[in-house]
Amino acid sequence: MNEYVVELKNVTKRFPGVVALKNMSIGIRPGEIHGLIGENGAGKSTLIKVLTGVHNPEEGEIFVDGEKKVFRNPVQSREAGIACVYQELNIVKQLPVVDNVFMGRAVKKGLLLDYPRMYKEAHEALATLGHPEIDVKMEAGKLGTGLQQMVEIAKAVSLEAKLIIMDEPTSSLGKEEIVQLMEVVRGLKAKGVAILFVSHKLEELFELCDRVTVMRDGEHIVTEDIENMTEDSLINAMVGRTLDNLYPKEFGEKGEVWLEARNINEAGVLHDVSFKCHAGQVTGFAGLVGAGRTEAMRAIFGADKIDSGEVYVKGEKVTIKKPQDAIKRKIAFLTEDRKGQGLVLSLDVRTNLILANMKGFSNGPFLDKKRIQETGEENVRALKIKTPSLDEVVGQLSGGNQQKVVIGKWVNIDADIFIFDEPTRGIDVGAKIEVYRVMNDLVKAGKCVIMVSSELPEILAMSDHVVVMRGGRVMADIERDSKHFNSEDIMKAAWGGELDE
Repeated sequence: MNEYVVELKNVTKRFPGVVALKNMSIGIRPGEIHGLIGENGAGKSTLIKVLTGVHNPEEGEIFVDGEKKVFRNPVQSREAGIACVYQELNIVKQLPVVDNVFMGRAVKKGLLLDYPRMYKEAHEALATLGHPEIDVKMEAGKLGTGLQQMVEIAKAVSLEAKLIIMDEPTSSLGKEEIVQLMEVVRGLKAKGVAILFVSHKLEELFELCDRVTVMRDGEHIVTEDIENMTEDSLINAMVGRTLDNLYPKEFGEKGEVWLEARNINEAGVLHDVSFKCHAGQVTGFAGLVGAGRTEAMRAIFGADKIDSGEVYVKGEKVTIKKPQDAIKRKIAFLTEDRKGQGLVLSLDVRTNLILANMKGFSNGPFLDKKRIQETGEENVRALKIKTPSLDEVVGQLSGGNQQKVVIGKWVNIDADIFIFDEPTRGIDVGAKIEVYRVMNDLVKAGKCVIMVSSELPEILAMSDHVVVMRGGRVMADIERDSKHFNSEDIMKAAWGGELDE
């Protein structure tokens, strides 16, 4: 019997101007949860695409159960028993669950689709994952994010996949959904399925994985039993240096109230939301998934219509009905959906960096190409954006570098108030630190920064004061020097508990 169910040997994949994989090797054992970690741009996504037949490597070999394979397309990879659950779910929300489970491989009986068999097999796959209650005939879009992900995994289970690749599977899930997902992954392992678990969350790797492989700059750095690794040794292998401070908090000088919300209401979403944010500070917004934090920011920015309430910018009452009104007031909003709302993935880095301020980079009716080039080069330097050039299509960059382009876009409007919504979601430790440093630079320059985050250590480390929300309401407003500025009290408020004065 072969040691590995899937093995890559000495694989190299090149793109114009960059070697994405260099002599990369990895082997995944049957019934193993194998962690894969590395900074953004380390080559993880390229590795996944080689395994799933999206990219064909120039050098190296792929083996499945010891047999050499050449994948010319994703269908061949799938037929060999490799399935992938991507970070951005490939769910067609308008279609029933059953059609999503059998996407691209519908079962036919004669000329017609064999729906009775498909209903049965889809239900069995979901039952295997502990979700027999999901109606396979309902529209997939009516399920929550966690259950949509179960439909994606059911697709892999129904394929009888030998290896299931999970790419940042917990990035959009709440705490309870993550616990549920981990139980599903352990159940798949018990059935002998191999799991390649790609994550930026070190605690998940230590809780779940048997072994872990670290990549850096497209190369294999180390593969080791997780019990022989520590957080420090993983980070050191990942970035090539020790990170003494994961949260490099620096303090600005607290200034005037630059943004204030008074009794903001949006029917069924926000209820009398009030808060104040100061110049020279980071205001953190904490709460569980669905607490209304993002909705509050969208209302402030004019992306969603509010029914009542007032917004003040630098002490002046303002009317913000659309994002353009907010931008004129020098408010920047870095959305959590960087791919869907923050960037135009088909355009180059240079163009994305000026999207929020095209007028500011124009001379009359014409764009100032020289200034755009100079500003773009400065953004790349200052934010350490890894890109072959400003001509690179943004969709080709790693997630962390895409996030930095979004930040650069808003830096280029010379905003005063920066709203960061989940700024470090789906990016690696090194990229996170660079985002924190950008926030430090902004507060030291006297800017007002708002950070919405589901990562409580991040909230506690980087915030000067914290607003806690639940069910569209503000539950607590906690200053950094308060006795309540701790994880226990913030979580208590997030769950609806009251804090003493």
